[in-house]
Amino acid sequence: MFRTIELIRLVYYTQFDSDGTIPYVGGVMATARLDIRLDEEIKAKAEKASALLGLKSLTEYVVKLMDEDATQVIEEHESIIVKSNAFDEFIAACDKAKAPNQALLNAVKFTDEIGIK
Repeated sequence: MFRTIELIRLVYYTQFDSDGTIPYVGGVMATARLDIRLDEEIKAKAEKASALLGLKSLTEYVVKLMDEDATQVIEEHESIIVKSNAFDEFIAACDKAKAPNQALLNAVKFTDEIGIK
């Protein structure tokens, strides 16, 4: 899918759109720009898909796809799916666990301080 992309560059907006407004995407003010070079056929298909979905622009379509895909990828990598019995065993072990020791409390405090969730 990405083999036809030659260049991806992230830059911050330093100016307004040609009509003097700040660019908005999906009702949110855009703060970054993504410039890409891609195959004409891919661009044409994306423009057609955008129009078929009733979106205002190709940009809105690309941002929508990126947001949805990124959300899914992040969920897949930050979630663990286990069988019901394994989860039940985990909860039972947690219920039997003793109070946390000082080392564990310090570790929790440390992760909170550096922003790990």
